[in-house]
Amino acid sequence: MHATQSSQHSATNRADIARQLLAANESYRDSNNPRWSLTLRLEARAECRQKLEALLTEVPEQPAALGLLGRVAMDEGDYDQAQVLFNRSLDLDDQQPQQYTNLGYWALATERPVLAEQYFIEALELDRQSAAAFCGIAHAKRTRGQYDLAFLHYRKLLATGLEWPSIYSGMLACAEHLAVDKADPELIRDATALLRRDELPHQQIGRFVGAIIREHYQLTAEDTRIDLDVASQDELLVLALEQTLMPEPTVEELVTLLRRAILTEVAHTAELPEQRQRLAMAIALYADRCGHALAAEDDELRLITAINHSITGQLVMAESLESVAGSLIISAMYGALFHQRFAMELGRWSLMDWPVATQPMMAASYYDRATEEAIKQNFEEKAEELCLDKPDVPQAWPSWSQLAYRNQTSLRTLIAKELGQPTEHLLDTLRIMILGAESGQRALELAHYLEDVEVVAVDESLANIAKASRRAEELGMTNVVFWPWSIARCFIDDGQTVQWIEIGRLPSPAMTDVNLADVVRRASHAGSVVHLHTAVAEQTPGDRQIRRLIDEHELQPTRNNLLRLRRMVLNNRQDPIWRELLNEADFYGLGGCRDRWFSPQDPQQLKRLISLMSSEVSWKLVKAKDSDGHSLATAPVQQQLQAEALGNEVQSLMGQTLSVYFVKRR
Repeated sequence: MHATQSSQHSATNRADIARQLLAANESYRDSNNPRWSLTLRLEARAECRQKLEALLTEVPEQPAALGLLGRVAMDEGDYDQAQVLFNRSLDLDDQQPQQYTNLGYWALATERPVLAEQYFIEALELDRQSAAAFCGIAHAKRTRGQYDLAFLHYRKLLATGLEWPSIYSGMLACAEHLAVDKADPELIRDATALLRRDELPHQQIGRFVGAIIREHYQLTAEDTRIDLDVASQDELLVLALEQTLMPEPTVEELVTLLRRAILTEVAHTAELPEQRQRLAMAIALYADRCGHALAAEDDELRLITAINHSITGQLVMAESLESVAGSLIISAMYGALFHQRFAMELGRWSLMDWPVATQPMMAASYYDRATEEAIKQNFEEKAEELCLDKPDVPQAWPSWSQLAYRNQTSLRTLIAKELGQPTEHLLDTLRIMILGAESGQRALELAHYLEDVEVVAVDESLANIAKASRRAEELGMTNVVFWPWSIARCFIDDGQTVQWIEIGRLPSPAMTDVNLADVVRRASHAGSVVHLHTAVAEQTPGDRQIRRLIDEHELQPTRNNLLRLRRMVLNNRQDPIWRELLNEADFYGLGGCRDRWFSPQDPQQLKRLISLMSSEVSWKLVKAKDSDGHSLATAPVQQQLQAEALGNEVQSLMGQTLSVYFVKRR
């Protein structure tokens, strides 16, 4: 009788423990639910901790509870405690694949990818079906720079039907680094699958997709022939044109040839066939994305001029939008509709009035530009554009489609976890200032994924400010503003300071009234973080040669001059002087070329800023990363800072492609 009661009591305890563990796991899942706000997720995490602590008070040696508490500790940034809890759990029961998986992710978080892979392998030895462990191996290989192996692991995970965002973002990150010398069917399927995911930042895989298309069509062969029917049915090609920008000269030639072939067909038939419409609209989107940098022959331009006159007549005669749409698609392949003489007539209709299939193209070529033009009117810098022809007005750059995937967190958490700085004294809402925000992708990512910040983004390009402001409005973001330097200076003159300053693109030499070091000094307070990069981009031999030509011939940054300079490079691309430039994504957009050649970054601004940071009395170097994102020992970097401050340019940090973080002491 006593044995029976004891057995029943033990079963009751096990059932109670299982219920408590189930409840704690449910709270933990809620704490990592991306659809929940950070506040709700923190509450769920605290609730999970309370449930686990209550359980461990009753059963101190419960392995699963200890492991889950370790995951909570890791999410809170307490990596040492997390490791202790995981190992303690395994001491009690060494047959838990989950704890080895947890240790693998702990090792990744603490930048130990080799150790992480070992832990994940141990987890898989206990559970061959563990998707979390297999995905961890992919992450570890990617962190170690084994991008091809990691890519294959991600591919296998997708083949099992998993739809985790981390798998797609990991695969995308690997694709950026893959060298493609053969377009096999699996690779084409991979690229197509990535381009079909609307939430992914497709701008990151332009080079990867361009290389696949180059190999698929054998564009480097001298006798390559392109079949318009085949291209019209090529899902990868059409998606690539719709979603990304491909920095590959042979692909640019392909798009130019396809555009000409479509125009020739329309000239003979007087209509745009339905089977060509999606390809034509994709080319129009691509042309808009690159700032209409694609070369056109004189006969094409004459025909487009005639088509534009015809569109004016169609609009005056009030023809239906469906009948006008075909002509607008052809026109948009060669120039922005917003720049045409009939642009005012298009304003009679809203975007939603147009056929659904044409709306993305109409938005890019007309409506988005109209919105950005209205935003520009709010700034005094708009006066500088009034004397320019419409096609010569600077284009926002760089071009991007979606924000990169990040886990939502808070700036307070990043300061504590990544930089090891105290956060108790910080305000509930913190300010970030990005100096040189360009077209706003990084600024919007920080504003979107950090839930305790207000972001002030500053740029010298009014086009960048307008585009970024429009995208912020579309995303419904109210915690970010985009300003020109004139307003930013007023903000700082009023005595305003920020918690985090990030240096993006450096001001150009034309910004003679901007001293970046002085701005950073005045906008920071004790405890402020400054994040900067120690290399200046846009310094290839080709860039320097073109800037010399601009100075010698006193060229102005007009559209025609930019097209001529690009054509010179493309026509002589076998010359070694242009090799590096042709590998730069900026070269494939007119906005990027304009920035590189007519508004280059001023290295002196960075030099003065690094000189400011070298004062150990005022600034403390707290973190340094290499170009792959791996943390470095700070002592050698600090020594280089001191050597540079003493005039030793041999040990200069300038040009070393480091990412460094400083905290202001006082």
